[in-house]
Amino acid sequence: MPLPEAFMQELKARCEISEVVASYVNLRHSGRNLVGLCPFHNEKTPSFNVYPENGSFYCFGCGAGGDVITFVRRIENLDYMEAVRFLAQRAGIQVPENQVDDGMARLRARILEINREAARYYYSILNSEQGKAGMDYLNRRALSPNTIRHFGLGYAPASRYSLVGYLEKKGYTQNEMILANVAFKGRSGQAVDRFFSRVMFPIIDLRGNVIAFGGRVLTDEKPKYLNTSDTPVFNKGNFLFALNFAKNSGTEQLILCEGYMDVISMHQAGFTNAVATLGTALTPNQARLMARYTKEVVLSYDSDEAGQKATARAIPILREAGLLVKVLTISGGKDPDEYIRSNGQNGRVKFKQLIDASGNDVEYRLQKIRQGCNIQTPQGGVDYLTGASAVLATLDNPIEQEVYAGKLAEEIGIERTAILQQVRKNRSKLKKNQEQKAFRAFQQQSAGVRDSINPEKVQHLRAASAEEALIAYIVQYPENAIAIERLLPAEKFATTFNRRVYGTIMERIRNAKAVSLTDIAEEFSVEEISSIAKIFAKFHGVSVTMRDAEEYIDVIQQEYEKMSVENVNSAEPQEIQDYLQKLRSQKK
Repeated sequence: MPLPEAFMQELKARCEISEVVASYVNLRHSGRNLVGLCPFHNEKTPSFNVYPENGSFYCFGCGAGGDVITFVRRIENLDYMEAVRFLAQRAGIQVPENQVDDGMARLRARILEINREAARYYYSILNSEQGKAGMDYLNRRALSPNTIRHFGLGYAPASRYSLVGYLEKKGYTQNEMILANVAFKGRSGQAVDRFFSRVMFPIIDLRGNVIAFGGRVLTDEKPKYLNTSDTPVFNKGNFLFALNFAKNSGTEQLILCEGYMDVISMHQAGFTNAVATLGTALTPNQARLMARYTKEVVLSYDSDEAGQKATARAIPILREAGLLVKVLTISGGKDPDEYIRSNGQNGRVKFKQLIDASGNDVEYRLQKIRQGCNIQTPQGGVDYLTGASAVLATLDNPIEQEVYAGKLAEEIGIERTAILQQVRKNRSKLKKNQEQKAFRAFQQQSAGVRDSINPEKVQHLRAASAEEALIAYIVQYPENAIAIERLLPAEKFATTFNRRVYGTIMERIRNAKAVSLTDIAEEFSVEEISSIAKIFAKFHGVSVTMRDAEEYIDVIQQEYEKMSVENVNSAEPQEIQDYLQKLRSQKK
């Protein structure tokens, strides 16, 4: 059951989009609109636009768009009703919950309850005789009882039905457990525990909800770590382990580790700003999430080959998010947890010294290139400078380029201008490649290629373009909508998505309801709302008359009446004759 119209209008009035967005994005005025760096993708030139007049936003860089509800859904990773409640709480108004029928919100709430109960169960097992193996492991890792309790660590017993049985007694169905991914359907059709004989690490979001688990096996079995798959409340590329604690550490720095145990050991040693990715390589979303809480990230990955590759991959992702990057180097091939423990009482002090002494990512990359070159030979020197120039070409700050070019010149004994000339040449090539890539993407977008929301657009480009223009017009001039609908019923639209948007808007206008993006957001997914926001942004500020609208209608009518080759092949002779006669009469 939809939310009452009066409530939605009050919510819209109290949650002005520019104010909500400004709490996440630095905005500046550009005429009547506002612009800033997009929070949903990495960019250096602002392409994120907020339109206070119609309560929408749109990013011309990544295509994210929508209303204030959609913005909150994206930035806070919420579903529709959670976003409404979030905004209502912000505005100090009550959501009429008794009128809401939201199956997905109820499912998400049940999954969060299941995760909370599962975390309590695993913790209780760890502290019982059944959890002795897990507790012995944590003791060997020198974790204190306070640390174990703080992180809510637990143990999944060997039985394959223990958690399922426990949750059933709590009133949860096997299907709900499977959807929460704490169980899976076995060959018998019955739910089976997903985690068994593993030390359990609850993953907690920024609001304190247990959203997933990581489990470590205590034998040589594979996989060593098993993580919750994606569920309605969890996507591993959007969260970081222990960020719920690290965001309150009071430092202006985050330490990014590879694993759960590294993070927990660091927190126990007093480095409460440590976080880790969740069994996956660092994603741009995780980098942007960190950028909301800090300006600097110290990469503290393992020093083995896999860790070095992960470091090389993470550096550009973090830089693209606008973060300063340092790289921690631990000699002897130890990971942070091993290093802290092996140095006993001095572990914390020595590790702090390592962090303070860690070089930035440019120095790290230059050092890695130098290690692979014998700069005592002419060819080695050339190879080193060639690789180093490529690194400096990725730097946006000319001062950074100058400083490092000067250091390289002293090191190799070559003119700084020669290095800078090569840097500029590489940078020009990079810029050209980026421009070509952007232009190809623009061409494909304009032609409707790879449009997953309106895949029919590429086959009906002329009709789809007219449909979009007409949709923008009726939202801007709803007083003319009824006249337009009489001229053009929805079934004449060539593309299914635009037909649905047109029909939704027309129905609301017939019922004297508002038709902003916020008013129709409940009817469409986040991605669909982005497509509608793109239409609004495309025609924002464009002066369109009723005469123009009539021309759009003519185009849609013409395209509707055209017969494709497939239709002609399957048409009856009389239908073809009628169509040809109509074309002749239009030419007179």
